[in-house]
Amino acid sequence: MKHPSAPQSAPLTAEQIAQLPYRPGVGIMLVNQKGQVFVAQRIDNPGPAWQMPQGGIDKREEPLQAAWREMREEIGTDRARFIGESKDWLQYDLPAELVPQIWKGRFRGQRQKWYAFRFLGTDRDINIATEEPEFSSWRWADLAEVPSLIVPFKRKLYDDLVAEFAPLIKR
Repeated sequence: MKHPSAPQSAPLTAEQIAQLPYRPGVGIMLVNQKGQVFVAQRIDNPGPAWQMPQGGIDKREEPLQAAWREMREEIGTDRARFIGESKDWLQYDLPAELVPQIWKGRFRGQRQKWYAFRFLGTDRDINIATEEPEFSSWRWADLAEVPSLIVPFKRKLYDDLVAEFAPLIKR
């Protein structure tokens, strides 16, 4: 939270936000042997919102490489097998009031390639207390429940993702 005496920047207009690019990123749907999906609560958002692991793509990094890296960085494991990827890049817009606060105001939202992985380990292999932890807690959720757990501005992306990945999960 900003200190009350800190200078306040003027809110961005809709036109200014529309000119901003999307941050390129990846998302991970990690599925256990029961067909449940890994979800976690962000440390910086202690409310009731959960999410699947996701993150940015580094320079000269392929999206699938980024997904494997993010899995290790965010949940401390890569004990998984790749099972599929989203047909298209999916995107979401941040609410206008969050644009100046997230990613230093450089992006309007994220454009992500999503990947599905079958988890091959046990719950003990998951360690969210990583070098730079992003999550405070985690759990397995039923696939149909996942969109209702996310912040509202990402819900359509999660609905689309669940519909696309459902056939992969049931194999």
